[in-house]
Amino acid sequence: MIDITLENFQTELIDGSMTTPVLLDIWAEWCGPCKQLGPVLEKLELEYAGRFTLAKLDADKVPQISQQLSQMFGVRSIPFCVIFKDGQPVDGFVGAIPADQIRSFLDKHVPGADEAAATEQEEAAQEALAEGDTEGALERLQHAVATDPANDDARFDYIKLLLQEGRLDDAKVAFAPVIAKTSLVRRFDALQRWMDAIDFAAPATGTAPTLAGAEARIAANKRDFEARFDRARLLMSAQRWTEAMDELLDILMRDKGWNDELARKTYIAILDIIEPPKPKVADGQIPPDDPTVASYRRRLSSVVLS
Repeated sequence: MIDITLENFQTELIDGSMTTPVLLDIWAEWCGPCKQLGPVLEKLELEYAGRFTLAKLDADKVPQISQQLSQMFGVRSIPFCVIFKDGQPVDGFVGAIPADQIRSFLDKHVPGADEAAATEQEEAAQEALAEGDTEGALERLQHAVATDPANDDARFDYIKLLLQEGRLDDAKVAFAPVIAKTSLVRRFDALQRWMDAIDFAAPATGTAPTLAGAEARIAANKRDFEARFDRARLLMSAQRWTEAMDELLDILMRDKGWNDELARKTYIAILDIIEPPKPKVADGQIPPDDPTVASYRRRLSSVVLS
């Protein structure tokens, strides 16, 4: 539990809610119902074990904030509780309501226990990757997916890392539960295209295609889009992403709609694959773009819109 003042309002409430929902309890010393509600909220904060942060604001000591929030929600009495998420006040309730009603309110805005545990594992995985601990990251992402199978972000990161490590069979096993979602979730479609490229480069039967073979076909006919696309897929399988996008751009510059826009769709898939996770920032700020992704997005827009 934290006390909100004018000095820490931005850091503790606005910035703090970017990572964890913050329940702000607006109270006053003279308010009897406030004193009844306070201990209930404190017990719930312990019960929810870090899934939300409880903050308290004395309406008499910090009237600027309490009055602004009261006007925003059209409320004239206390206790008044407001929940902040991603730097914004999103919902609230008035009065010393029972604990069960508060739980129902919180459950609409606070991540479930499984979701919170999966998110924690996912964040730990990113930290492990930053430290060069790939196996540790894979272990944490696998645990995140097992804990919360509906967490698409964790599953995407897990499959992506497996593919980066050359563990195609494991990636396909992890992908199987969501294969039906490829038409609905663009990043899953991107993973499917990457796995298809790997299968193309190393077929189960027959002779594997080569970059030299594709390049010879292109040299013979610069409008051999099949050869160019084959070369792009071979580069994808080798994780030579910018070279693959350069090849796809060559197709797009000559024929934007070739093969039901296959080159454009594959180019976008690569952008989804190589884009790093964006850090959370305070409301009103824009997270920095990865320079490579930003550059290739601009190049695609320039070609498609020309």
